[in-house]
Amino acid sequence: MSLITQLRHERAVINDQLQALGRVEADGGTLSAEQLAEFETLEAQFNGLSDKLARAEANERRNAQTAVPVEEGAQGNKGSPRIEGPFAAELPKGARMAQMVRALAAAGGNQQHAAQLAGDYGMSADVAMALSTVTPGAGGVLVPTNFSAEVIELLRPKSVVRRLGTVSLPLNNGNLTIPRIKGGAVVQYIGTEEDIPVTTMSFEDLKLSSKKLAGLVPISNDLLAYSGTNPNVDRLVVSDLTVAIGLTEDLHFIRGAGTGNLPKGLRFWAPAFNVITAPAATDRDTVELALSSLILRLENGNANMIAPAFIMAPRTKRWLASLRDGNGNFIYPTLENNLLKGFPVATTTQIPTNLGDNGDESEIHFTDFADCFIGEDDDMVIDLSKEATYKDAEGNMVSAFQRDQTLIRVIAKHDFGPRHVESVAVLTGVTWGKSL
Repeated sequence: MSLITQLRHERAVINDQLQALGRVEADGGTLSAEQLAEFETLEAQFNGLSDKLARAEANERRNAQTAVPVEEGAQGNKGSPRIEGPFAAELPKGARMAQMVRALAAAGGNQQHAAQLAGDYGMSADVAMALSTVTPGAGGVLVPTNFSAEVIELLRPKSVVRRLGTVSLPLNNGNLTIPRIKGGAVVQYIGTEEDIPVTTMSFEDLKLSSKKLAGLVPISNDLLAYSGTNPNVDRLVVSDLTVAIGLTEDLHFIRGAGTGNLPKGLRFWAPAFNVITAPAATDRDTVELALSSLILRLENGNANMIAPAFIMAPRTKRWLASLRDGNGNFIYPTLENNLLKGFPVATTTQIPTNLGDNGDESEIHFTDFADCFIGEDDDMVIDLSKEATYKDAEGNMVSAFQRDQTLIRVIAKHDFGPRHVESVAVLTGVTWGKSL
């Protein structure tokens, strides 16, 4: 893992801790002296890492500007670099990967030709250098770590699971083990002459292992054919890539069965006691009791409640937002601000609304996302095809050739899971809003 990626991960973890302390005052509480001291220490660490990261990124830019990509031939070194693009620091995040995709598409997948085109088009110097130096593999072109790290960072607003506070950590050699105390600790008051009781603590591990995510992203050839360095073009390309990856992540991080090579999602991490069936009645008191039961499951499980939030289908939120009391007042007016009973709410179409025997049921998830982790592998691979076919949202087969598209395949590796399963609760059999 590169130094830049490591520093970004460390800074993100510290930022999550700072945000958690900040929410205490945002919720009307007061930080204790110990918490204030912790806040100051974390803030100093965050600023120190930011300074160190800035120096590392500046050093990388200097290396990119002075690097000379060389094409090695049977007669020795030949060719000269054509790297005159804008500095990487001036580009929007993810633009370098977008430019890499566009250069490869224009070159028909030929890396050396793509490197030449990147220079001709005035793309980032990093892009031309990467295309000249990375080793092609059977699965496609390996994306440099600093490029893929930007894309992973851009996934946070596109994936509700990431956006709600899930902690991202690097996978070392494809694996990550996070221990937790399961039980056995005894804490009690003792008398002056009494011995401290001996305890035998037991532990459990959250074990994350690399799972391969292969996403297919169709992109218009008109967009890919643009030969300049317009940031808007690069932004559109990387937006298409991150939206597709983010939706696929949410699908599996929320409801993945965890079988075979699939990550296990929240639905199947939730312990049996934390899975509640929604009542058939839809009156105010019944709905209120069902939502409160979800929250109570986490509180009874001693969840840390650092970043608890609801996830639901859009139709469920719309239905809850429309509920009124006998005086015509909205029961949950804060839903318009994405808050329900004081907790954040996110919606995603990746929670289905066609579950159950009648095909009209959905789910509501309530999870402490600060207790959830994504193990992230830095390696990302891209490949492309102008002739391949793919299935659209309705399951129809679509020809990229007929649509004048290029099908981009992005392969990423990661895994997902909560440190404490008691931090996950699910309300199943939700039919609220089925008539909308």
